[in-house]
Amino acid sequence: MKLLSIIVPCYNSSGYMRHCIDTLLVGGEAVEIIVVNDGSADNTPDIAEEYERKYPEIVSVVHQANKGHGGAINAGLAKASGIFVKIVDSDDWVDAESYKKIIGTITSFSSDSLPDAIISNYVYEKLGKRRKTVISYSDALPEGRVFTWDEAGQFRLGRYMLMHALIYRREVLRKSGLVLPENTFYVDNIYAYTPLAYVETMCYINVNFYRYFIGREGQSVQEKTMMKRIDQQLAVNKLMIESVNLSDIANNKKRRYLMHYLEIVTAISSILLLKEGSRTSVIKRDGLWQYIKAKDAVVYGELRKSLVGRILHLRTPIGRLTAIAVYKISRMIVGFS
Repeated sequence: MKLLSIIVPCYNSSGYMRHCIDTLLVGGEAVEIIVVNDGSADNTPDIAEEYERKYPEIVSVVHQANKGHGGAINAGLAKASGIFVKIVDSDDWVDAESYKKIIGTITSFSSDSLPDAIISNYVYEKLGKRRKTVISYSDALPEGRVFTWDEAGQFRLGRYMLMHALIYRREVLRKSGLVLPENTFYVDNIYAYTPLAYVETMCYINVNFYRYFIGREGQSVQEKTMMKRIDQQLAVNKLMIESVNLSDIANNKKRRYLMHYLEIVTAISSILLLKEGSRTSVIKRDGLWQYIKAKDAVVYGELRKSLVGRILHLRTPIGRLTAIAVYKISRMIVGFS
């Protein structure tokens, strides 16, 4: 059995996917690299098949009609056979030495000591910036051993565990019933949120493993692109609310973490609509909050009473300026420009 399944969603990725896959091959035959060609119209399928022919024990290819990022991840999950699963987008890459340490750590686990999730650091590789931002969890998580939520410390602002930081045990993904929506952007928030409700044990490896590229024109996390796709952001926000019943989370630290993550995503949705400023956007923003209230009055009450919730509901010019300031902090947390 493979130790790690790495899913690489690809859509018209011919200009950069080789660099991504080459960095993943460092894992050798301990890993399987599942390249999902999501209906590409360029040379992506040819490049994927070239790697499959050259490395048949490591690389496999899935071809499908375009279903978006979520649909590509779903296809990869259906094929994955490894003990753990990692998503690596085709314009990103991984650090070789960090990769080797992660594989070595997985090898060291006994069958009855496997953690539900492995966490590592990631680095914002922002185009044009020489100084790189490293997202580390060393101040919140014990290093190099399996631990529970009760042993986790306080996550600082901007240190939430995004998809780039997470390696899930495949059994946890199965148990969570995770199926991502197709042809929808921003599903990485669902991937980083929903399975965590089923995570009881974790292992943090303090290495700068994932390199997250920011700055390609038209990238989904750019603000102007998010403005155009606000309905998809709202759909993801609502699916997060639907996917986890926070009242069922017994562990207080886990529940608090998930609540804070939901709060940040809801703040981004709300303030993007506030910045757009049209009557339609105001209706959509109010509709989101009414949706939350109808789905879970307790969660609504907690979000509404939080600092972000109170700021978002200020109906004054000062309130609007304050909300936009909160937005600037929130967008740094989730890493869009």
